[in-house]
Amino acid sequence: MRVLLTTWGSRGDVEPLAGLAVSLRDLGAQVRVCAPPDEEFATLLARVGVPLVPLGPTVRSVVAGTKPPTKEDAFRLAPELVAARFGTLTAAAEGCDALLATGLMPAGARDVAEKLGIPYVLACFHTLGLPSRHFAPGARPGTPSPEGETDKRVLWEQDAQRVNALYGEALNSHRAAIGLPPVDNVRDHVLTDRPWLAADPTLWPAQGRTNLDVVQTGAWILPDDRPLPQELEAFLDAGAPPVYVGFGSMAAYAPKDVARVAIEASRAHGRRVVLARGWAGLAPIDDAGDCFVVGEVNQQALFRRVAVVVHHGGAGTTTTAAMAGVPQVVVPQIADQPYWAGRVAELGIGAAHDGRTPTVDSLSAALATALTPETRTRAVAVAGTVRADGATTAAKLLLDEAGRERRPVSA
Repeated sequence: MRVLLTTWGSRGDVEPLAGLAVSLRDLGAQVRVCAPPDEEFATLLARVGVPLVPLGPTVRSVVAGTKPPTKEDAFRLAPELVAARFGTLTAAAEGCDALLATGLMPAGARDVAEKLGIPYVLACFHTLGLPSRHFAPGARPGTPSPEGETDKRVLWEQDAQRVNALYGEALNSHRAAIGLPPVDNVRDHVLTDRPWLAADPTLWPAQGRTNLDVVQTGAWILPDDRPLPQELEAFLDAGAPPVYVGFGSMAAYAPKDVARVAIEASRAHGRRVVLARGWAGLAPIDDAGDCFVVGEVNQQALFRRVAVVVHHGGAGTTTTAAMAGVPQVVVPQIADQPYWAGRVAELGIGAAHDGRTPTVDSLSAALATALTPETRTRAVAVAGTVRADGATTAAKLLLDEAGRERRPVSA
C-alpha cells in the first residue's frame, strides 16, 4: 500500500510524521511525506530514509523573525498554503491509498483525497482546537446551559468564522476548479467527525474533552539511536547532571534574555547548563566552562543524562522529557503550551512557570521544585506509564483505512 502524510508546521509537527512513516514502512507500506522545505526537516527525513516532497514556504522564513507573524501575514500565508496543497498533494497522492494530514489548518488535504476517492485522516497533537464536550458545534448561541457554556459556543462559532475568513475563498475556488462543491465551514470540514489524537493518554487524556469521536493513538515517537557528540559526553561526565535549557522553534516568542536568566538561575542551584541553540539562537553569557551549547542532538539520549529540562512546553519536548523520566520546568509561550505546563505540574513531574517571561528569582524557584527528590521519583514513575507504541498503533489503523475500497469522485 501507498500512504501520503502531510504537514506544515515546526519540528514538532514534522518529527511525529517521520515516526509514523517509519512504522508504516515497517508494516510494508510505501510512504512519502509532504512537508515544509526547511533544511533541518529534509535532513530529519533523509536520516530515516523517507522521501520529502516540499510543500509551501519554509517555516523558518515565516516564524523565525524578530517579531511574531502578524494578522496580515496570516492572510497572505493561508491562501498560499491552500494552493500549495492542491498542487503538491494532488501530484504526490496519485496512486496512494490514504492521506493523513496534520499541522497548521491543512485546508486542501481532505479535498485532494475526496477528488481521488481515498480515505482522509486529520490528526492533531492536542484537543484545544476541538469542540468542548459541553456543546455541539453549530448549537444556537443563547441556548440555556451551565454558566459559561454560552460564551464557549459563541467563541466556537467565532473561530469558525475566523477560519472561513482565512481559508474559505481560496479553498472553495480550488474545489470548484476540480469539480467539487463548496464547503460552508472550513474548520469542521478539515477536522472531520473522527480526528486522531497523537498524544499520550497520561500526558493529554482525551476522554470527556470533546464531543467528537476522537481516536487517541498515543504519541508518534521517532526512535533515535544516534550517539551523543564526544564533547557533550565529556561535559556530562565531568560533573553532576546539568540543567537542559531549550526553546525549540520559539524564535519570535522566546523570552528576552532567557539564556542569561536560565544560566544564572541554574548557577544559583550549583548546576551546569546544556543550552540548546534552537531557532532563537540561544548563546552563553560568558566564557565560563559550566555551559555547553548544542544544536541538533538526540534529545532522547540527552534528557536521560540531565537533572531538569527547562523548555517552552511543546508537545514533542514535553513527551520526550516525560519518557526519559526527567523533571521539567515549563515556561509556556503560546497555543497549547500553557496546558502542557499545567499538566506537568498536575502530574507532579515538574513545575509550571507562572508567566511567559521568567526572572532569575522566578525560574530559580521553579527549579527548586523540579530538583527535589520527590519530583524526580514521580517523574520516573510517570515515565513507566507513557506509551511508546503510538506510531505503530496509528500505522496499523491507517493501513486498515487504506484497505477500504477506493471511491473515485467524478468531475
